[in-house]
Amino acid sequence: MDIDTKMLWNEISESVRVSVSSAIFSTWFSQTYISELKKTGSRYLAEIGCSSSYVKSTLELRYYGLIQDLLTKSLNYPCDLSFVVKQKIREKEDVSIIAPLFQEHKDDSVVENAMVGAKLRLNFTFKNFAVSSSNQMAWAAAEAVSKTPGSAYNPLFIWGGVGVGKTHLMSAIGHTVLEKNADVSVYFTTGEGFTNDIVEGIRNKTTQRFRDKYRRLHLLLIDDIQFIAGKDAVQEEFFHTFNALVATGGQVVLTSDQPPSEISKLEERLRSRFEAGLIVDISPPDFELRCAILQIKTKERGMVLDENIVHLIAGNLDTPRKIEGFIVKLMSEMNIKKSEITEDLIGTLLGKGEGDNGQKLKATPSEVINAVSKYYSLGKRSLLGSSRARPVARPRQLLMYLLRTVLSLPLEEVGRVVGNRDHTTVMHAVEKITQLASNSVQIREDLRGIKNLI
Repeated sequence: MDIDTKMLWNEISESVRVSVSSAIFSTWFSQTYISELKKTGSRYLAEIGCSSSYVKSTLELRYYGLIQDLLTKSLNYPCDLSFVVKQKIREKEDVSIIAPLFQEHKDDSVVENAMVGAKLRLNFTFKNFAVSSSNQMAWAAAEAVSKTPGSAYNPLFIWGGVGVGKTHLMSAIGHTVLEKNADVSVYFTTGEGFTNDIVEGIRNKTTQRFRDKYRRLHLLLIDDIQFIAGKDAVQEEFFHTFNALVATGGQVVLTSDQPPSEISKLEERLRSRFEAGLIVDISPPDFELRCAILQIKTKERGMVLDENIVHLIAGNLDTPRKIEGFIVKLMSEMNIKKSEITEDLIGTLLGKGEGDNGQKLKATPSEVINAVSKYYSLGKRSLLGSSRARPVARPRQLLMYLLRTVLSLPLEEVGRVVGNRDHTTVMHAVEKITQLASNSVQIREDLRGIKNLI
């Protein structure tokens, strides 16, 4: 009896959706399908088609057991899995449900004009926002606000470091709201832009026009709100604008590089209002998320990178903004010099200031020792002792590497600091870590993690 693989995978997908968060499902499972199902003896072999090599490797590593258990339960037979990178072929009947050509273009034009008027970035949408554990909470909150603005979380306050995706999420909220109704009044600005509008209104005696512009909005998006801190007149005006918007059911979304409690010179009444809503943070992306971001960004530009190239770039760049800048540099290299994308080319471009391998730190040897000890949860006595066990020897080699390459200590001095070792031992450690750092993602992550502790 033939099995309807489409129906089977829909059933599996619904079970997966219950087991994982909506963000994880959207990122890893939404573009998968059963490309082939074969029965051999008393077992089935299911081939799962994936949209990219990174989705493939993530499913194999993290969700193999979950998918296998669900398929085995549905088929009533043991089931083995294989994952392949294979795009799903669009079915012919899908063409018939596409909206009329001219009407669709007209609607798209109206929405696009509304987005331009709202000052939104056109390419910052939920669809191309990669989700992982570091930003899952912020993604879920932003999506909830976009579905029911003014009632889900008001205000929504997103904070995090530079280039982690705060502006992207904020813009995505505006996109979703306008796609539902292009007549809704949405406006995106920065803390500096809001300040400049107030200054202009005061100088030109047009403060009423300023108030009409901001206080009649349905959705106000302000990036880098920390800019208004310490500016009394600006904070006063924003306080009344915020109250007016919330009182009429408008939604306010704010971003900052710090939580409200840590923004210096922010008025207490504003801090309390920010804290009355939902405050979520976005952590720096982990390696898996950086790989996903890189693949999304390159796909948007019509580029396809091998998995080893993706790993090399993501292992050396720690923020989405750096990744995007590197892609621009890579495309320029390809277009101007007609270069092929090779590991040597990527290594050369990363060596021109993009990676953090040459990062110099202002630290003492003692601080570096403490950081390595803390990162690996090792006592200093063990770290500097004579044990050659791998869990101790590798951190010790990393310590010598950092002391030599980052603090630029002489070989003899490094040996003296790390338990009075011979300079040849230090040379071997530095060479070993240098070699590993070029092809081991884990070593690069460890080096970055240690540097962050210093």
